[in-house]
Amino acid sequence: MAGLMEECPMPADATVDPRPFVIQETERREGKFAGDDPFALAQGWLEEAFASEINDGNAMSLATVDETGMPNSRMVLLKEIEGMGAPSGGAFVFYTNYGSAKGRELAATGKAALLLHWKSLRRQVRVRGVVEKEEGPQADAYYASRGLQSRLGAWASEQSRELSSRGHLMAEVAKVAARHPLNPPRPPFWGGFRVRPVEMEFWADGAHRLHDRFQWRRDSPEARTWTVRRLNP
Repeated sequence: MAGLMEECPMPADATVDPRPFVIQETERREGKFAGDDPFALAQGWLEEAFASEINDGNAMSLATVDETGMPNSRMVLLKEIEGMGAPSGGAFVFYTNYGSAKGRELAATGKAALLLHWKSLRRQVRVRGVVEKEEGPQADAYYASRGLQSRLGAWASEQSRELSSRGHLMAEVAKVAARHPLNPPRPPFWGGFRVRPVEMEFWADGAHRLHDRFQWRRDSPEARTWTVRRLNP
C-alpha cells in the first residue's frame, strides 16, 4: 500500500515479543485516533469509558455462530486487553462457562466478533478474530479474585441448560458451599477465552452522520504488519 509506513520498536522485556511491528497507512491519525498500537488505543478508550459510563464500561457484545450458521449475540464483560507485545500478539480476554452456548460455539468455530459501544463517549470498537482458551494461572488468578458467591455460582450453574426453578439453582449453590465453604478452586469447565484480532475498527460519532472510522487489519494474529485505512461512514 502506498502511503505512510512506520516501524515501531517494542520495549526490551522478556515477556514481550522483541520484533518491531510495522504500520502501513495512507493518512496520519490524530486526536482520539492517534497511536501506533491498536490495543493501547482500545485500552485508552476503555479507561475513558470507565470514567463516563453509568456502569459496566467494559461490557461488550460477543457474537458467535452455531452449528447451522445461525448467529448468536450476548453481552459479556471484558476483563483484560493484552498489548501488541504480549505472547498472544494482542488479545481481548473474558471468562465464562465452557459448557455454555457461547463456550460450545467458540470451541467449534474458533472465531468470534466483539463490539464495545460507549454511548457516553459516542464511540465504539469492533473486533474480529480467532479464539483460544485461557485455562492456566491467569484464569486461576482471575477466578480467585471474584467474590465467594460468584465463585460458588460458577460451580453451581450449568450455564445455558434448562433450569426447573430458581430454587433448584440456589440449592445447587448451597451444595457447592458445603463442599467448598471457604476457597473453592476454579471449576475445570470454567475459564477464559482470548480473542486475538485480525481486524479492529475504531469509530467515533461525527456531525451530520459523517462519522470517523479507522480499520486496522493484519493477516494473522502472529503478523507484525498492520494496515490502517479510513472507511466511509
